[in-house]
Amino acid sequence: MLLVRHGRTPTTGAVLPGRAPGLHLSEDGKKEAAATAERIAALKAVAAVYASPLERAHETAEIIAARRGLAVGTEAGLLECDIGDWTGWEITKAAKTPEWTVVQRHPSAFRFPGGESFVEIQARMTATIATLVTRHPGETVVAVSHADPIKTALAHALGTPLDLFQRIMIGTASISAVAYGRTGLVVLTVNSTGGDLAALVG
Repeated sequence: MLLVRHGRTPTTGAVLPGRAPGLHLSEDGKKEAAATAERIAALKAVAAVYASPLERAHETAEIIAARRGLAVGTEAGLLECDIGDWTGWEITKAAKTPEWTVVQRHPSAFRFPGGESFVEIQARMTATIATLVTRHPGETVVAVSHADPIKTALAHALGTPLDLFQRIMIGTASISAVAYGRTGLVVLTVNSTGGDLAALVG
């Protein structure tokens, strides 16, 4: 399973867009997605490409899928966090709230006002990945999602407590690879932004 974060957007690093529609890849983001698509295209076989329904994820997935002649499947479970009332806030505004410390240091206890908890985010991500693994046994699948959902899934795969998931870095258009087998799983790489993937999942 290749977990890919969408490419850069005009608001990356400045605004918390959440699930608000209409946010597309920037020109830099399209270039990032194209570079990631080239890396994935070098693999022997990719069975399927799935994406969060949001535009920035779907656009990234379409660039990746086009290099393999595949269509993009939409998976609601790969969606960005539902950040409720925080949707559209500048990160600097969020960082000034008392809740921000909880988000960073004790996220398992936090629920976005009017939105999801991180426990719920992790549960839906791991359930979605399990569904895709079952659908494509023994095959390489690409799932394009968002930073925090990917981080929660990787924390689960690594056996890391959810309260420490903020220690995982997931950059735009990065690839994290996890091999799921009958007897368990192996995390092959996290936040990979360059180099040959074939040695990992070829």
